[in-house]
Amino acid sequence: MDPLMNDIVCFSHLRWNFVHQRPQHLLSRFANNSRIFFIEEPIIYEGMDKIELKSPHDNVYVVVPYLQSSLSTCAVERQKTLLVMLFRQQVIKNYLFWYYTPQALTISDIFRPKLIVYDCMDELSAFKFAPIELKQKEKELFSKSDIIFTGGQSLFEAKKNLHDAVYCFPSSIDKVHFGKARTCTKEPEDQAKIPFPRIGFYGVVDERFDIELLRQVSDARPDWQFVIIGPIVKIDPTTLPKSDNIHYLGSKSYDELPLYLSGWDIATCMFARNESTKYISPTKTPEYLAGGKPVISTNIKDVVDTYGKNDLVYIVENAQEFIESAEKELAKKDKKVWLEKVDSFLMNNSWDITWASMMVLMRHKLNTKSALQRKSKILPQTVFENFSRNVAI
Repeated sequence: MDPLMNDIVCFSHLRWNFVHQRPQHLLSRFANNSRIFFIEEPIIYEGMDKIELKSPHDNVYVVVPYLQSSLSTCAVERQKTLLVMLFRQQVIKNYLFWYYTPQALTISDIFRPKLIVYDCMDELSAFKFAPIELKQKEKELFSKSDIIFTGGQSLFEAKKNLHDAVYCFPSSIDKVHFGKARTCTKEPEDQAKIPFPRIGFYGVVDERFDIELLRQVSDARPDWQFVIIGPIVKIDPTTLPKSDNIHYLGSKSYDELPLYLSGWDIATCMFARNESTKYISPTKTPEYLAGGKPVISTNIKDVVDTYGKNDLVYIVENAQEFIESAEKELAKKDKKVWLEKVDSFLMNNSWDITWASMMVLMRHKLNTKSALQRKSKILPQTVFENFSRNVAI
């Protein structure tokens, strides 16, 4: 069966309304042809176990399990029960599973999807507060998956020998959306009064963000303004440097990002060099470039190999190199040749192309599996059928 005719059930460690990134870009495109059920991690609260269903996008249904805090019975079994109820209520019969977190295996092992896809966008086991069993769970997910996608080249190199169908799909861009930054004339109110020159960053501010680099550069150049946009998570906000030339503007919507980007002189990928950034491939790098902004990045391997070696971004290792690169960029009068080079490099970079390429691989794998199943003629009764008999709606 063609993947276009199946529902897609996605299990994610990220919430749909947190930051608009890879899951939203890909799944909203799959939603042109399939129903998408985006299963978030449970919320513990005082009321009865339930599922909340929202539809933020056509054909996309965000599913939030709520678990009663006072119940002592197994939370995993209760989540399975809620999922069975969801499948019945929404008549989910022909479906694929799409994982962003291996942890979801504990609640999804009773089902028999037509295809299992693991979109490995990050090395989650290296992130702060990662569950100790995550590596073992990922190993299990690799054994069950039909196709593995990785969010960058470094991650692909680390995973390619663990499965016979691993494909590298670095995160893409919406050039039209971020291209608005080249023509925006109206400043967002909270940025309008910030003096120039401005150096900006947007993204999640967590253990991957280089706090010390920001502190050192902002101290050395108090005449430069640093605009930081995004939620602060998993780190103590009091550890962030505070000074008159650093402006934390909080989270902004995806639609607002080009408006802020348009008002910067330089954009930055100010990432620390640690275990959590070893395999990252920041989507913001091509987004900044699509917006026509020069980029200064720390030496993250995927940024170096993709953009640094093509002389599209500055690569720095310390505060002094950052300052020298910024001074060089701020002194430039004409960026026409650089912009032409950027546009040529980004020509074939789009979420539409990434999505279409994934579909080709999924369609082939699904058709191959279907042919093998037809040969076997009889499928064993699923665990889901056994489990669901005991679940009342």
